[in-house]
This record gives sequence, C-alpha cells and structure tokens, in this order.
Amino acid sequence: MKKLSGLLFVGCIALTGCEGSTDGDLTPTPPTPDPTPPALAADVCYLMKTTKGDITLAIDLTNMPITGKNFKQYVDKSFYNGTLFHRTVNNFMIQGGGFTTGLKSKPGDAPIKNEAAVGISNKRGTISMARTTVPDSATSQFFINVLDNPDLDASASEFGYAVFGKVVDGMDVADQISIVPTKSSGGFANTPVQEILINSVATTSCPAA
Repeated sequence: MKKLSGLLFVGCIALTGCEGSTDGDLTPTPPTPDPTPPALAADVCYLMKTTKGDITLAIDLTNMPITGKNFKQYVDKSFYNGTLFHRTVNNFMIQGGGFTTGLKSKPGDAPIKNEAAVGISNKRGTISMARTTVPDSATSQFFINVLDNPDLDASASEFGYAVFGKVVDGMDVADQISIVPTKSSGGFANTPVQEILINSVATTSCPAA
C-alpha cells in the first residue's frame, strides 16, 4: 500500500491537490509503449548542487526530445535554483522542482506532452517527470527513482511517467535524501522536516561513454 500511495502522490504536481483529477481525464487510450525501448542517451549533463551534496544528471534529448528540451529550458533560465526536494519517500523516489523555501509554489511553463510511451523504464537512478492524473500535464517538477519502479512505466492501460535521463554521479546523495525524516501538515505529505534546497543546476561535462 505504501508504494501505491506514493504513486498517487507523485501524480500530483502540487501536493495540496490534483487539478482535473477526475475519471474523465483518463478516458483517452494510452499509446502502446515501444516494445524495444532505447537506452538512454547522455546528450547534455548537469551538476545539481543541493544542501545534501551534488548529483550529476545526464539528460536524453535524442529519444526524449520534448521532455529533455523542457528540462533544459528550465535549467537554462535558472528556474531550479532555490527550489526544494519537497517530497521524499524511502524505497521509492525523491521529488523536486516546484516549490521554494517555505513550500511556496513556483509556477512552471505550459504543460508538455507525455513521452512515456517511448518505453524507457523507471529504473533506479532514472529521472522522470512528475504530473497530475492528466497525462499531458507535466511542467517543471521531476523525480529521481531510488528503486526500480516498473509500476510507473507506460503500458497498454497506463500512460506512465516519462523517463528523460539518469543520475551518473551522486546516487548516494539521492539515497540520503530519500531517507530523511519527513512530516505531513497543511495538506503536504512526505515533506522533509529540514528543507533540502537545490542551490543550483548548471551544465557540466558528460562522463566518457
């Protein structure tokens, strides 16, 4: 039940509620996932400095052009600087990119198309887009999987969550973030007791293949 609960909350871009989360939102038929998903490309890499340590991310612009470009555009305008990892669930994922200190919402740009049907799996260390129950609703928020989470993948009956990159260094930092003490209050769940800040996200060299 813990995993199912986590899945439902990842589906909420804002933890205080899910806009448009009615059964009617899921009436479209999910696209069939690619039966032979490609390996993630490392087209551009970013160094994410947090108050818990550094995480290096490789972003796939080749196989995930919409999602990868979306993340890149947020980084290019320094959107993530000063945002929080506002939700952490042990043995599941860590979520960030939508709130500033004091859990103040930071509105993102227009929602993007869900590319989860490309077929890249939510494995440990991958980074994916958070969204509401509306399939094409992701904006700025993302999450890093700390375990393999195949339940979040696209299928014949589920739209899934789009993987667009992976951690190439600093997974130990992500693991530490996932186990910090959390609290629930004011409609927010699994929020770190002590805020975990993303100080900056900047371009860095990708590791040699």
